[in-house]
Amino acid sequence: MSQPVLLLDLDGVLNPFDAPVCPEGYVEREFFPGEGPERYCIAHGEWIHELAAVGDLWWATGWGEQANTHYLPLLGVEPLPVVRFPPVPFAPELKVPAVAEVVGDRPAAWIDDNHTDAGRRWAAERSAPTLLVSINPAVGWNRTDVDEVLAWVAALRQL
Repeated sequence: MSQPVLLLDLDGVLNPFDAPVCPEGYVEREFFPGEGPERYCIAHGEWIHELAAVGDLWWATGWGEQANTHYLPLLGVEPLPVVRFPPVPFAPELKVPAVAEVVGDRPAAWIDDNHTDAGRRWAAERSAPTLLVSINPAVGWNRTDVDEVLAWVAALRQL
């Protein structure tokens, strides 16, 4: 089986923007002047490295290349390829065609805080194994989410 594609969103996943206060272990920083602070957690760098070691890890975020230039350097991670989405702001279901193009017929795990009905239909209709990992944007990404993807990839290798 081919190497799986792992898709990682940023806002709501690595940046728990919906949390009422900055969660423990996170730091706030204003990346885009006038837009307020974003949150990041240094521990996520290790988790990103773990995922990149088992699959082709891509950004699937409206941040686009700015995820590489603004966010990843703080985590000690090299740039990732970026799924090209329409200009921000765009409707979340518009992520699906761009993700489908990148993924093709390969297995895919998609980590996002806003899986739409269009995304769930796409995942259900694919012939390749597909995992959608839904993140609560008030909590953000956690170790259980990472372990779920790692276990899914390990199970793929048993097929």
